[in-house]
Parts: sequence; structure tokens; C-alpha cells
Amino acid sequence: MTTVMIILSALFMLTTLIPHLPGQHWLIRVWEFPRLQQAFVLALLSLFWCFWYVDEPVLAAWMQAGCVIAFAYQLIWVIPYTPLWPTEVNQYRGNDDTQTISILTSNVLMPNDNYQALIDLVDQHQPDILVTLESNAAWEAALEVLHDDYPHRLFCPLENLYGMHLYSRKPFSNEKIRFIIEGDVPSMEIWTTINQQDVKIHFVHPKPPSPTENKSAEPRDRELTMVGKEMAKLDAPAIVTGDLNDVAWSPTTRDFRKISGMSDPRRGRGFFNTFHADYPPLRWPLDHVFHSSHFELVHIKRMPSIGSDHFPLLTTLRLKP
Repeated sequence: MTTVMIILSALFMLTTLIPHLPGQHWLIRVWEFPRLQQAFVLALLSLFWCFWYVDEPVLAAWMQAGCVIAFAYQLIWVIPYTPLWPTEVNQYRGNDDTQTISILTSNVLMPNDNYQALIDLVDQHQPDILVTLESNAAWEAALEVLHDDYPHRLFCPLENLYGMHLYSRKPFSNEKIRFIIEGDVPSMEIWTTINQQDVKIHFVHPKPPSPTENKSAEPRDRELTMVGKEMAKLDAPAIVTGDLNDVAWSPTTRDFRKISGMSDPRRGRGFFNTFHADYPPLRWPLDHVFHSSHFELVHIKRMPSIGSDHFPLLTTLRLKP
């Protein structure tokens, strides 16, 4: 029993340190994701060493100290995304919707054929903008029923899990489909108006660092850095949304927020974990909405499952007068 707990304690202390090793290989960067889960296990291990007396109390004391320090360190990363932290974005509580925009972001999981679940969700909430990720030609055909309500559209159907479709009630202009870093990974950008104010919206879905995708996090990090720099140059209101394949608390996302000057409405409110829909103990926030200081939050909500491995995310922002 004691030997097993020593091994477990050493392992979780090690995985706390691994993300700080040099390099961008997925074996290093993947440990940025489950910080909440690691904090939970480290808390249990700390309690074990607190109450379980062994023949070597000095060893137990060192194990407990290591687990407590690792637990506190993991907590530092995730606690800004709990109600224990001050909110970063002001909450709008009025009824004026003339300056609001609602965006439903949904990674549909390309093989998923539960099209009606997403259609029903759109009919129920009627967002101003719907963006689907991992959508291919089959999803494009299935969502034709939305065309009457969403007359403004931009499509990039792909069969490689990185297709993207944009549906909008609002007219938009200067639309672009860009392949910023990788030739098979698109992003989209548009300009629309909210109460006669021009607003730029950028939709992204870079590949994650993983054994089945990119072995390195470098392409994802480069894309987010480039988008962040572009947002920093804008004087106009701006929104960046999509599946970043990165958690809210990672160094990459922190750098993106710092470079772009954008705010995260989840800070001080909750995790809003959107992945993995099928495994509650293994969930973290992969789908994001960042915005410039021109906006305040009306509401943000994780939507019910549509059969994908991601939950859709519905966010409504209000342009400040």
C-alpha cells in the first residue's frame, strides 16, 4: 500500500513539473490540460500522507509536503476560472438587445450524424451566428434547413476533421477563409455590424498536440500568436472564437490573451468545460470566446450534448455604448 502511494505521489509531482520542460512535444504539453484532475488527485494524496502513519515518518512528511505544494501549484492555474476569482468581464443585466450579438460555437464531430440535435438547439436559442467545426459536406447538406433563417453564410467543408461552416442572421463583409499555418486547417474571419458599429470576428480551430494529430504544439501556438497580434492592431471591437484545442489556463492561451489584449468572460465565473462530453471526469474547456474591451457579457452557457465529443457553447455579448 505505502509503496503504491509513494509511486503515485512521485508521478503526480512529476506531471506537475513536466509542462515546464523545454520543448513542444505532445508528451510534454499534454499535461497542461488535466490540471484540475491532477489537483483533485494530489489533494487526496495529501490527505493520505496526513493521516496514514508509516514506519518512516520523515518520508511521509516529505511526501505530504511535495503533494501539498504540487496541489497548490495546480490550483493556482485553474482557480481564476472559478467564482472564487474576480470576474474579468462586466455582467450586463439590462434588457436592451439592440447592441448584443449571440454566437453558438459547436464542434460537431464529423462522423456524428445527429444533425437534428443541433438544428433543434439552433431553433430553440436562435443565435445571431452559428459556427460549426469538424463539419463536412454531409453536415453542410443536413443544415440546409437553416438557410432561410441564416441567409449569410461562409462554407469550408473538409473531410479531415477541420471543416468549418458559418451561418449568420447578420450581414457580413470582407469575409476570408485563411490557412494561416497549415494548408489543411482553415480559419475564417468576417466583419459585421452591431448597431452601426463595425465588429471583426475570427473563427479558429488549430490542430492539437497529440499522437494522432500534430506531434508538436508549435503549429497551434504559432497560429494563436499570429491571430493575437492581428487582433492587437485593431482599433475596432473584435471577437475570437472556436475550438482552440487548448485549455483556458495554458501558457499559450495566456500569451494569446496578453498579446491580443482580449478578455475571457469565463474568468471568475466557471470552467464551462466543453470536452469530453462522454467522460465527465475528463473534461476541460477547449471551446473559447475572447473579446476586446468594447464588450460586456450578457450570458455564457454550455449547451446540451448533440452527440459530439464537444458540448456547444452559447455566448451573448453586448457592445458597450
